[in-house]
Amino acid sequence: MWAFASAPLDASLYGCTFRFMLGAATRSRIPVFAWLTALAVAGCAEKRSPTTNGPPIPLAFASFGASSAQSPFRPTIENDKPPPRSAPAGMLWIPGGEFSMGAADGEEHAVAGCGDPLGDAQPVHRVYVDGFWMDSTEVTNAEFARFVHATGYVTTAERTPTALEFPEAPRENLFAGSVVFTPPRAPVPLDTQFRWWSYVRGASWRHPFGPGSDLAGRERYPVVQVAYQDAQAFAKWAGKRLPTEAEFEFAARGGLAGARYAWGDELRPGGRWMANTFQGHFPNEDSAADGWAGIAPVAMFPPNGYGLSDVAGNVWEWCSDWYRPDAYGSAASAGVARNPPGPRESLDPSEPGVEKRVQRGGSFLCSSEYCTRYLVGSRGKGEPSSGSNHLGFRCVRSSP
Repeated sequence: MWAFASAPLDASLYGCTFRFMLGAATRSRIPVFAWLTALAVAGCAEKRSPTTNGPPIPLAFASFGASSAQSPFRPTIENDKPPPRSAPAGMLWIPGGEFSMGAADGEEHAVAGCGDPLGDAQPVHRVYVDGFWMDSTEVTNAEFARFVHATGYVTTAERTPTALEFPEAPRENLFAGSVVFTPPRAPVPLDTQFRWWSYVRGASWRHPFGPGSDLAGRERYPVVQVAYQDAQAFAKWAGKRLPTEAEFEFAARGGLAGARYAWGDELRPGGRWMANTFQGHFPNEDSAADGWAGIAPVAMFPPNGYGLSDVAGNVWEWCSDWYRPDAYGSAASAGVARNPPGPRESLDPSEPGVEKRVQRGGSFLCSSEYCTRYLVGSRGKGEPSSGSNHLGFRCVRSSP
């Protein structure tokens, strides 16, 4: 229900603000919204026009990838076994195999206010994953509506917090809602995300921007305002599960070893926008140079090498792993990790005691002026009971 920014800013600032929002003396048990993990992770690249959609663009290995003697990346070794059966509806076969996981150019992509945005995605290390099926796009509003209609499920954002859950919060602060990106009317300092994020009464997957919004004409848009538990519930109903972080990165790389982006090493190959991100002056002026101001319908940009759409930009996506900034150090010391499920417990030094799950892919708020976690090896994080209007998910299914 509440949100937290994963940008390396003063954590105490957020703590004080949350105490103020709930009127509590302490922040214990206050859900910290994925405000972001994605927000910090919300700055990235830029946007492009739906008219440029088309088949996958041929991609080459990144110039600093497997071919570079100084690169920590080694070639991806894909499994050569064919899919075990025909593809489930809306899913694509990801062959799995051994690859180099992580990011190596954090310093190059650091931007003002963010420090090194990729420090928690290092060191690069070798990982093996089995083949699996993956949704070709993020789960859409239409798909989520079918789930809710069939089950009567009520999402976290639609549930009113109780005094039992938040005993120190004033009753007037206990209302259902979620976090919404609200761009300021003029340029603002980038010192706190609270300048462009608001907790909005009545915001939910049905009303992604608040009570005055709905899903009319947005059936093919990604469902947003979903907490981790909501995504898990959908996946179980659909006979699927959420991807591990390793599965997501293997799939997002699309067979490219060490590429900076999910489509290669150039941000705009041939001048073409490849993902839905933020152009213009962040956060107050989105020029929509890529054709979309804000969130876009799924599959409006070229798919990656495995045919997956929007594995970078558009909306953040939940993964099943607990988040720890030191997870890769432990993995690198153990040789080739096989189907790693992630750490056994969460740790976020900027939010001690608040558990976080990994999020991947960046969102439509990625901006070179703020942060760059649309880069394919980068990571995000979010408190599991939190949602926002730039956070969704997609599912996977294991091979029999």
